[in-house]
Amino acid sequence: MSELLNRRLALLGERANLSLLELCLHGIERECLRVTGEGRLAQTPHPEALGSALTNEQITTDYSESLLEFITPALADPADTLASLDKIHRFAYSKLGNEYLWSPSMPCPLPAEEDIPIAYYGTSNIGQLKYVYRKGLALRYGKTMQCIAGIHYNFSLPEKLWPLLKEAEGFVGTDRDYQSSAYIAQIRNFRRYSWLLMYLFGSSPALDAGFLRGRSHQLEQFDAETLYLPYATSLRMSDLGYQSNAQAGLTPCYNDLNSYTDSLRKAVATPYAPYVEIGTHQDGEWVQLNTNILQIENEYYSNIRPKRVTYTGERPIQALMARGIQYVEVRLLDINPFLPMGIDLQEARFLDAFLLYCALNESPLLTANTCGNATSNFLSVVKEGRRPGLQLQRDGQSVDMKEWASELLEKIAPLAALLDQSHGGDAHCKALDAQLAKIKDTSLTPSAQVLAAMTEHKESFSQFSLRQSQAHAEFFRSEPLAADEQAKFEELARSSLTQQTELEQHEVGDFDVFVGSYQASILAISN
Repeated sequence: MSELLNRRLALLGERANLSLLELCLHGIERECLRVTGEGRLAQTPHPEALGSALTNEQITTDYSESLLEFITPALADPADTLASLDKIHRFAYSKLGNEYLWSPSMPCPLPAEEDIPIAYYGTSNIGQLKYVYRKGLALRYGKTMQCIAGIHYNFSLPEKLWPLLKEAEGFVGTDRDYQSSAYIAQIRNFRRYSWLLMYLFGSSPALDAGFLRGRSHQLEQFDAETLYLPYATSLRMSDLGYQSNAQAGLTPCYNDLNSYTDSLRKAVATPYAPYVEIGTHQDGEWVQLNTNILQIENEYYSNIRPKRVTYTGERPIQALMARGIQYVEVRLLDINPFLPMGIDLQEARFLDAFLLYCALNESPLLTANTCGNATSNFLSVVKEGRRPGLQLQRDGQSVDMKEWASELLEKIAPLAALLDQSHGGDAHCKALDAQLAKIKDTSLTPSAQVLAAMTEHKESFSQFSLRQSQAHAEFFRSEPLAADEQAKFEELARSSLTQQTELEQHEVGDFDVFVGSYQASILAISN
């Protein structure tokens, strides 16, 4: 174990500091498609009973009108975060009529591209901005790719932790600078080791054959309607998922916050020839916000993002530059189709130990070579993580994936123990043991279990997914929310609709001008 990690563990293990780790915050965003009873994409508008997708803080839509997104508050105990997510699901199911929430990450059989509805947010300038941004995504990447769903896990270490470490390490600079550099270091380690999460939690080894829309591929036929790779863990995170030629050259360097924000700012301000050719308008209608590599910074697709809560009207990059990094958003998690919410407490407890290890361990700067290795290791594991004898690259050498995975878990174990010491009990160590079992026995991984279930029931990917969706619907509908909880959600939905109406009635200024000043807000800080 590195000397730095040992020192930090000792410091956090001191009685005066041990309770600090109870103050980590956890938030979850879960995306899921609304589908019909036959397991087809729901073509209905976002249910009004769920409130306004623009202003409801807990229930919104992502890319498509059919792609729901549930957002929990950030809470200290992930058990409370999951309880919050559970309630959102129960409320949603009370309003979904005969529709279901699709259980896995990869989509149900989809209609023709043009029949996938883009999420609509009303007539306010900000609502139109969100809509045009999504029209731009459709133009750039196609609508099919945008129907993939995932789970985002937001995690922050306690604000009081940073000054403590900064002082112990004699860092020269402000508390904010130390905090941002520590989060960037965590992200570098996450890039190095994120392949491990794909092996342990990847749950998308198969997909509906129609998803590829006739594109060439290297997948195998599972049955007439299903394509798969026998050793894949997460086709969602492979090069079959969301890709962009425009973004190909854009791998922000995570060596410091400035270089990261610089690369995104440049991308938001740099024209990309194929997009310039299309232009921002067709037949007098907006079709994309601009013709640059990225329309807005959120278009950059990455497995993890440094984040900071934004003020009204503020852009994510502006918030980061003004006030530093506040938390990280882990974006690579598949929805586990066996779990009603797609994630459970055991997974959350392990993620906490993993993210704490990434934050506290030595984190050398990434060279072009180590960056490349991180990417190729990740792609190897998503496509063939369960292949016996799979080799990854580490420090210029080939290493057996299972060997490296076991070593990593051994190094994460003291972090799990420290979290247990802080919280009481042994939940984190038990979560770690469950992951060790998956390394010893690949059949315990969710990706292997998906293929096993499809084989056992002689089901296609879609049949398996619909069966799981129906089971989860039954789970949530069999125990409705308590009356007072239901009333709270109803009120939230109602007030969000009122808020949207007020926004639209009091809108000042023309949309074109609004887009122009939105664009200018990034250019103003790109000098």
